[in-house]
Amino acid sequence: MKLLPRPSRRTLVMAGAVGALTVAASAAVPVASAQAATGCAVTYTTSSWSGGFTANITIKNLGDAVDGWTLGFAFPDAGQRVGQGWSATWSQAGAAVTARNVSWNGALATGASTSIGFNGTWSAANPAPTAFTLNGTACTGATTPTTPPAPTTPPPTTPPPTTPPPTTPPPGGQTPVAINGQLRVCGANLCNQYGKPIQLRGMSTHGIQWFANCLNDASLDALADDWRADLLRIAMYVQEDGYETDPAGFTNRVNTLVDEAEQRGMYALIDFHTLTPGDPMHNLARAKTFFAAVSARNAAKKNVIYEIANEPNGVSWATIKSYAEQVIPVIRANDPDAVVVVGTRGWSSLGVSDGSNANEVINNPVNATNVMYTFHFYAASHRDNYRAEVERAAARLPLFVTEFGTVDYTGDGGVDAASSNAWLDLLDRLKISYANWTYSDKAEGSAALRPGTCAGSTYTGPGVLTESGALIRDRIRTPDNFPTA
Repeated sequence: MKLLPRPSRRTLVMAGAVGALTVAASAAVPVASAQAATGCAVTYTTSSWSGGFTANITIKNLGDAVDGWTLGFAFPDAGQRVGQGWSATWSQAGAAVTARNVSWNGALATGASTSIGFNGTWSAANPAPTAFTLNGTACTGATTPTTPPAPTTPPPTTPPPTTPPPTTPPPGGQTPVAINGQLRVCGANLCNQYGKPIQLRGMSTHGIQWFANCLNDASLDALADDWRADLLRIAMYVQEDGYETDPAGFTNRVNTLVDEAEQRGMYALIDFHTLTPGDPMHNLARAKTFFAAVSARNAAKKNVIYEIANEPNGVSWATIKSYAEQVIPVIRANDPDAVVVVGTRGWSSLGVSDGSNANEVINNPVNATNVMYTFHFYAASHRDNYRAEVERAAARLPLFVTEFGTVDYTGDGGVDAASSNAWLDLLDRLKISYANWTYSDKAEGSAALRPGTCAGSTYTGPGVLTESGALIRDRIRTPDNFPTA
């Protein structure tokens, strides 16, 4: 259920003394160096693939403290263009590039640093820029670029569908499933039946072995109609009195909730909720049995998404990938079209909670199509460095936030409204789908319903909501943008 609190910011190489600009690089990427005016130091690193590159930039303020900054530089080659960027607002006019701070990284004290980046296109040479300004203070000098590297493999993308998306008008129904139909992954996005990127917003159940009484006709009607949720995540624990104690019974409970979601026009995210032990291989045989059953039973439905490992922890990405490549074919044998979501290292933190980052997934993706990757966060514990990594990774990976909380990593504590809204603003902007933990009345800060609610029959109105529930309901029920043309 939860991430452990191991924050770790991805560190870029920082070189040069006060008053110096160093354009550095990892092995076999363009390198340049220069002496600069006092005021700022910059590290610019790239990794390239055929026709494109990822640039990571660290800015260090060597002058007076600033509250708001603008970084400027020019590409040496006319073929270089900024594409998807993160941790800054990017613009380009000709060869000139401008990056302006976003809300959370605008304040830079003397000696403070921040990291930003982008994916770009390049022509033949891909030389590094050699002159930067920070709020008009120049950091410039002579450079000696090295020979650019040979291109490596391009970032993974999902192949386009074999048949074009339909051009007929949208169906008459106005539920999320009626409008969007069968979902698929296109590039780094979740897309609807018209091939348009969309975002699903909804709630996760708590463990269905503990809070089944919170999932009844009245509560699910409230979620669909009052909350206007697009998504119900069905958290089926494997251990902790879950699936392993009664495989047939829990499979039936999951299938029933899939039907309940379908009847209300919501998508159902079937969560194989592994947490302890954190090695998904421990449950490989159970996963194959479970997903063979639910995929066969629900193959004809358009509202089903499969989440095959909740929060892997204590294991490598290679282990998680191997698990996924054994479970996904079991699903595909019955349901070749559904989206599958794969957990990531470090409690589904893209490795950040293990001191790593998304590069291990970007460089070694699961060998399957129609796959997305999981990210989880708890807003009071996971802040700017986690948000920066999500924004960077989202340019290359299709991400799905299948679980998050407004509180700390334990699922309890006070609501951090500022961090929660910063997260939701980011997910909305990037069209990353999400499910909030939890649609339950457990006596903990992350629960959306006040204790005792599920013993009654009323699930609408502010009187039944916790502080977390009120915040999330207000965010979920804002109008969706489900494009059809």
